[in-house]
Amino acid sequence: MMLIGTQTWEFKSKPVILGTATVVGPEEGQGPLSSDFDFVYDNLEIDEKTWEKAERKLLEHASSLALVHAGISKDQLQLFVGGDLMNQIISATFAARTIGAPYLGVFGACSTSMESLAVAAMVVDAGGAQYALAATASHNCTVEKQFRYPTEYGSQKPPTAQYTITGSGAAVVASSGSGPRITHATIGKIQDLGVKDPFNMGEAMAPAAADTLVAHFKDTGRTPEDYDLIVTGDLASIGHAIVSDLLKQDGVTMEKTAFNDCGLMIYDREKQPFVLAGGSGCGCSAVVTYGHILKRMKQGELNRVLVVATGALLSPLSYQQGESIPCIAHAVSIERGES
Repeated sequence: MMLIGTQTWEFKSKPVILGTATVVGPEEGQGPLSSDFDFVYDNLEIDEKTWEKAERKLLEHASSLALVHAGISKDQLQLFVGGDLMNQIISATFAARTIGAPYLGVFGACSTSMESLAVAAMVVDAGGAQYALAATASHNCTVEKQFRYPTEYGSQKPPTAQYTITGSGAAVVASSGSGPRITHATIGKIQDLGVKDPFNMGEAMAPAAADTLVAHFKDTGRTPEDYDLIVTGDLASIGHAIVSDLLKQDGVTMEKTAFNDCGLMIYDREKQPFVLAGGSGCGCSAVVTYGHILKRMKQGELNRVLVVATGALLSPLSYQQGESIPCIAHAVSIERGES
């Protein structure tokens, strides 16, 4: 691995995404990407007694499936990099007990999917592991309970609000083998423009996505048209429109590439109006990337993609104390490899 520019890691060995898995809840299974997920639960409880145990089960399920799809056993796994939105990242930490591999817990809020993938690729590229697992998860009811209001409270939300997805995505990163290759990771800087509204995450996170995208293009010398697809993590309808405007102000136009958002792709907002502005959560960009996007890549429809996962780094305490919302975005470049 080497640093190019100021924020981008270039992986010389191009670590392989050897196997992935995505597990989602019933509402995600009713969306337009349902056929791209490996398993769809038909109940939000995920057959557990608490929401937190349900989220952990999602993560454990996706992780075990990813190992199967990679063709390796749990004993061969040398590193698990994971995180989630819960206090003390308990979904990932408790799942690590079951997984049993050396563990690095990371927290990037909804950017955790690409943060964990970047860290796993860095370790594999440096020779620190032959097989590393990157995984994250979210559950609508755990996140709503912690950051906003419990579902049972029945509060009405503004149209800017997003809907936390219930799902988990996991990827096994390997030093060799067949599959998509990780070539670069651009590590974001904190951006905070003073937004304090937890029901408008898109507006808060958009500057971070724009800043990381500009840094990626500057560091690598690439342009948007060098990618078949560029997706942001979960800016949804509000944030995705804002980031396009911010990029234009920086002289970056996205018209020559497909530019989308995982929070807009996972649901049909007309048929599922309860999602309001679109999807969010740690699992959002994870299940869309490891399910839908990599499936299209393996089928030869996409050769090079850039995933820019965004995260709002607030806590219930910081919000209650009137703090604004610092945000981050991490970008990972993935190229089609041998199938």
